[in-house]
Amino acid sequence: MVALVSRSHTLQLGMLPWKGSTLTYWLLGTGLFGLLSIWYALRGKLRFLFLLYSMAVFGMMFRGYFLGVFAFHGKEEFRFAAGLTGAALLAILGAISVLAKKSKKKGWRR
Repeated sequence: MVALVSRSHTLQLGMLPWKGSTLTYWLLGTGLFGLLSIWYALRGKLRFLFLLYSMAVFGMMFRGYFLGVFAFHGKEEFRFAAGLTGAALLAILGAISVLAKKSKKKGWRR
């Protein structure tokens, strides 16, 4: 949102397929979708959206960093990318655990 409002800076993320203002709009849209999916998952509704979002983020990161034309400039940058991608994989595992939880229903249980 800051990049969109400021208009003085162009985002440059070489691991993603978009450039310029298209990148800004994609990041804004996917970020809002991610927040919405987390909100629904916390409320116990549409939990599969969080899993789909987590899988999409991991897929884009893995593809962009390790299967694309992105070039690392040293060991530290590679370790950082590997750590972020690993964290995205952990988010998928967390989304699966949230998906498996049963929502608490009000009323009597048998």
